[in-house]
Amino acid sequence: MIAVLGVLTEAWGEVRVHKSRVVLSLVGVFLAVFAMTTVTALGLIVAQVQQEQAERAGGRAATVSVSAFDPATGLPPDPEEWDAAVAGLVERHGIATAATISWADGLYRLPSGTRLVSTRRVTPSYGSLHRVVPIEGRWLHEADRTSLSPALVVNEAFLAALGVPDLSSRPTVVLGGPRPVRAAIVGVVREGYGDELVVYRIDRSGGPWDQPAAAGAGAYQAPPSLELWVPPEQADEVVATVRNDLQLALPGVQVDAWRVDSEGMAETLAVLRLAIRGAGVVVLVLGGLGVLNIGLVTVRQRIREIGVRRSFGAGSGRIFAAVMLESVCATAVAGVAAVGASIVLVRALPLQDWLGQGIPLADDPGFPVAAAVEGLVAATAVGALAGLLPAIIAVRARVIDAIRY
Repeated sequence: MIAVLGVLTEAWGEVRVHKSRVVLSLVGVFLAVFAMTTVTALGLIVAQVQQEQAERAGGRAATVSVSAFDPATGLPPDPEEWDAAVAGLVERHGIATAATISWADGLYRLPSGTRLVSTRRVTPSYGSLHRVVPIEGRWLHEADRTSLSPALVVNEAFLAALGVPDLSSRPTVVLGGPRPVRAAIVGVVREGYGDELVVYRIDRSGGPWDQPAAAGAGAYQAPPSLELWVPPEQADEVVATVRNDLQLALPGVQVDAWRVDSEGMAETLAVLRLAIRGAGVVVLVLGGLGVLNIGLVTVRQRIREIGVRRSFGAGSGRIFAAVMLESVCATAVAGVAAVGASIVLVRALPLQDWLGQGIPLADDPGFPVAAAVEGLVAATAVGALAGLLPAIIAVRARVIDAIRY
C-alpha cells in the first residue's frame, strides 16, 4: 500500500513540476472529454424528451387499448357491468396500471358565452400511463371522486377563454345544464392546437353533475376504452387474453383490443444513444492521440532523468508506474474539470423549453449520471493508454545510454 501511495505521490509531483507541459498536453483531453460528456448528456436528455412525447400520445411500452360495444346498437356496455369486468380482469392478471377513458359533452359557462366542450373522462392512472405532467397545479387523484366540486384539468387555451392568467386565484367554472355546478380547476396542461379547448375530468364521481341532464347532452360520444400497461414481450398474449376474458364477462358485447404505443420507439432511441456514444468516442480518441504525442516527446526529453533514477536503484516497475500514472493523474484531473464544465453548461440550457415546448418531464434525468461516469472513465482510460507507450520506452532505455543522452 505504501509503495502504491509513493508511486502516486511521485506521479502527482511530476505533474506539478511540469505544469506548463501538462496544461498544454491536456487541452485536447479536456476539450475531448467535455465534448463527449456534453454530447452524451444532451443526447440522453433528447432521447428522454422524445420518449415522453411519444408516450404522451400513445402510452408507455406496451400499452394495450380495449374497447367494447353492443354490435347491434353501437351502445357501450352497462357502466357497472363494465367496471366489474375490468376490475376482475385487472385483479386476475395482476396488471399494475389500467386506465379507463371516455368522452362526454360538457356545457361550460365562459365569459364569452356557454360553450360545448368535448371532455375527456379518465381515471387518475391515465396521468402516469401517458406521462401527463401539469405545467401548473396538479393532476387528478382518487379523492376527486367524492369531491362536491368536480375537479378539472384544462389546457392553457381554456384558461385564456376563462379570462384568468394562472391558478393563483383558484379559478372555477360553471358546468351548465338544468342542474349547474361550479367546478374547480386544479391543473393546467400544455395540450391542444391553437384555440382548441382541452378538459380532463375524473371518470366517476359522486354528484348530480354525473346525471345525463347535468352536462348538456351528457351522453358519452363513444364507448369507453380501457388502456393496460403491460410488459412489451407479453403484449400480443395480453391482447388475445383480454379480448377473450371480457367477451366472456360481457355476453353479447363485441370487444376489440390492440397495441397503441409506438412499438419501434425503443429501438430508435437505442440507435440514437449508440450513435451519440460513437461520436463521443471518436472525439475522445482524437484527444488521446494528442496526449500520446506529447507524452512521447516528454519521455525523450526526460530520458537522462530516467537514466539517473535507474542508476540509483529505481526498478523497471517503479519507472513504468511513475511514467504511466503521471499521464493518468493528469488526464483524470482534466476529466473532472471537463465533466464539471459540462454539468454547468447542460444545466444552464433551457432544454425543456427548446425540446419539450416547456412541458415538464415526468422523469427529469437532470444531468445524466451515466454521462458523467463515462467522461471520468474515458479520461482515465485515455491517460492509461496514452501513458502506456511512453512508459514502455522509458523502461527499455539502457542506463548508460540514458545518462549519456
